[in-house]
Amino acid sequence: MLNLLWLVLSGFLIFIIFLRAPQNSGLTSFATKSDLLGSPSSAERFLNNLTAISIFMYLFLAIQLNFTNLYNNP
Repeated sequence: MLNLLWLVLSGFLIFIIFLRAPQNSGLTSFATKSDLLGSPSSAERFLNNLTAISIFMYLFLAIQLNFTNLYNNP
């Protein structure tokens, strides 16, 4: 069960990292910004928080799975 959750979370992290817009795109970024998730600053803040929470969950699951495998395979 933890393996499946870890796999889904890693796929989600890859998706959410690719979803983020590049930071240094110059003045053209103002013309192409969309308000898909609200204002651009709130959407960026939401994606930053979601990414950080997902990374901590990923690390916690990775450590948990390593300890589980360590104790199950002497």
